[in-house]
Amino acid sequence: MTKTPLASLGKQMLSSKQTVRAIACAGAIACAGAIALSICINSAVAGDPFRSSNPQAIGPNTETAFKTMFQQGNYKQAKTQIQEALSTEPNEPLAYAMAASLSYIEQDLHSMNSYAQKTREVGEKLAKTNPLRGNIYTAAGHFLEGANIIAKEGTAKGAPQALSKLRVVFQYLDAADKIAPNDPELNLVKGYMDLILATNLPFSNPNEAIQRLEQKASPRYLAYRGMAVGYRDLKKYDRALEFANKSLAETPNNPEVLYLKAQILFSQSQGKDSNKTLLEEARKHFDAALEKPNQLPRSLVAEIFFQQCRTRNRLDSQSRACDPMRDKIRDADGVWGPAALPPL
Repeated sequence: MTKTPLASLGKQMLSSKQTVRAIACAGAIACAGAIALSICINSAVAGDPFRSSNPQAIGPNTETAFKTMFQQGNYKQAKTQIQEALSTEPNEPLAYAMAASLSYIEQDLHSMNSYAQKTREVGEKLAKTNPLRGNIYTAAGHFLEGANIIAKEGTAKGAPQALSKLRVVFQYLDAADKIAPNDPELNLVKGYMDLILATNLPFSNPNEAIQRLEQKASPRYLAYRGMAVGYRDLKKYDRALEFANKSLAETPNNPEVLYLKAQILFSQSQGKDSNKTLLEEARKHFDAALEKPNQLPRSLVAEIFFQQCRTRNRLDSQSRACDPMRDKIRDADGVWGPAALPPL
């Protein structure tokens, strides 16, 4: 039987931790501390990380957690701030969506399911007074519930329920689009989703998604990051590097964006004539991404460390045992990365 585009998209979206992180970065579907609040932010827009005009009443604690997580890339600190946001801003669905995303990373599927349900329920309630954001976060809740089903049941068993959820996700996003087609939060979410579709299905064209992110989505650092990911997956590395650099210009210390740039540079260096200048630049960015490993999920630290180790092996023609060192990091106790990494 031929796979439908929706089935293929569902498998890609709901079977990968990396994809859930990517969607989290879209802002609404699974989507940073004290430093962020000290930046000169106009009080008229405080609480809304998406809009520079006509701000929504999202709440300062939710905004702080959002920026800590996605601008600074500090997951560990964001977790504490998200709990504060849930306590002080219980009617803000973005806080529950971020909590669900972190629970997924921690493999606490019971908590993830509870936060996913709350995202949907609070989104449904919000829709009565704010139909735009209510529809976005009702979609987010259904998405997270589908991801939870896949995580619990596996792709084969959970796919029918998850795909049913995914259809509902698009229905609510379409409803939001009819209300405010140029809204930056909505377009960030839809842009990321369209990129996932375009980069995982043959003959799909990513140009519309990239254009949506470039022209309508905000915050810009996440729009640029999404474009870099899309171009990377399409192997258009020059363009990917361009937008990774734009994202880094706004978030210079974000370890995930540093890692993204390192991946792009590593890929650019491959070919008949391995480019050691690009490899050395990639190494520097892998190293920078791992400067504060204890603020990142342990699984992500292990992933970055492995790529860093491979890069060093290619640079100096050594044969470091990258796999067992990565596995030792990944399989250790605790959610967050270790304070110190194995020497290379």
